[in-house]
Amino acid sequence: MTPATLESSVDQLLPVAAGLFDEIGRRTTRDGAICREPFGPGEQIAADLVSNAARDLDFDVAADLAGNLHIKWDALGNDVQTCMTGSHLDSVPRGGNFDGLAGVLAGLIAVAALRQAGLKPCVNLTALALRGEENAWFACNHIGSRIALGLFEPRLLEEAKRYDTGLSLGHYMRDAGFDLQPIRMRVRSITPARVRSFLELHIEQGPALVNAGLGVGVVSGIRGTLRHRSCECHGAYGHAGTVPRHLRHDAVAAVADLIVGMDRYWVQSETSGEDLVMTFGQVATNPESHAVTVIPGEVSFSFEARSHSRRTLDQAEKTLQDSAAAIGEKRGVTFLLNPPSRSDPVPMDATLRAELIKTAEDLGVPTIELASGAGHDAADFAEAGIRSGMIFVRNPNGSHNPEEAMSMEDFRTAVLIMASALATEATTAD
Repeated sequence: MTPATLESSVDQLLPVAAGLFDEIGRRTTRDGAICREPFGPGEQIAADLVSNAARDLDFDVAADLAGNLHIKWDALGNDVQTCMTGSHLDSVPRGGNFDGLAGVLAGLIAVAALRQAGLKPCVNLTALALRGEENAWFACNHIGSRIALGLFEPRLLEEAKRYDTGLSLGHYMRDAGFDLQPIRMRVRSITPARVRSFLELHIEQGPALVNAGLGVGVVSGIRGTLRHRSCECHGAYGHAGTVPRHLRHDAVAAVADLIVGMDRYWVQSETSGEDLVMTFGQVATNPESHAVTVIPGEVSFSFEARSHSRRTLDQAEKTLQDSAAAIGEKRGVTFLLNPPSRSDPVPMDATLRAELIKTAEDLGVPTIELASGAGHDAADFAEAGIRSGMIFVRNPNGSHNPEEAMSMEDFRTAVLIMASALATEATTAD
């Protein structure tokens, strides 16, 4: 297989991807936005269309116990490892057409192009279309990949509730025809020891590539998270016209001090070269008690920090706690910071990163390495001990909104890079 042959094969298959983007987008649009709900009609429409297209390309397609599609090129039978690539089918409730789906179709086209171009692999290749990646529906991350890898907590089948209906994840999976017993028993459909590597293509969900004027980037790693989901600050209500400043216990002023102080800490961390992003969200006073003439006595808020460094996350947590204590004493208020949830940073495999960078260089494509601030299925494969890598495609309009955008030229370039790296993996396996 020559680079020119692979490029020609990708070009011949790109219309398949373009047609699927159009049809899946059209059939899963609701009220002007994409809605591919996990284990619901939208996601199933996408799964059926991808499955049909894969069979038209003469692939075997199997759905596992979570409904993930395994699009298989079993070139060498069952006694060898598999190189995998893919992403997720679902979207957020009012999303765009490319988050997840771009990686699914890139995997399908890359594997088909390699087969068509005459690659002689020493492993099998599988393109994956994964289910239920988006946290927005059930406050539950990466359902399909974690079930497949045996990382899913079975209790979440009943504990995870859909945000708009209050019904459980298990309810929706049972309603869609899934057998929950193997999931409760943690039966795996992907055995990590049998997987050589996993590559995921995804639109970038931030502005780094747009700002750099580049179409493609290589992901260095996926940031870990520290989250306080529901924090409170309690002061004292009072009359806005009668209580002097030094006698107030103003919860809004205290939370404002905390936000400003943590923002200064963020600037210091960046100046020191640390990787850190922080967000205060869901900041609100009690609507039953607040008014223009009332000193606010309680505020609720959330806090999140993300970083490639566990040490940086630990320091952010300590700074938050120390700052809240100091401000509480100064302002005469009490902060209640609920116990945080944590996820560790996940670096992408150094060898795969180098292969993607070298492939881009060989193709004459300028690229950069950049961190992923959002979580991805690749993190679960890495957590399971599978060598994992990611490539980002430029997206000028942000993500998790109906305006997501991706040019087919950038997509073509990214697919070529990924397919070339996949070919290297598939022909140099141990």
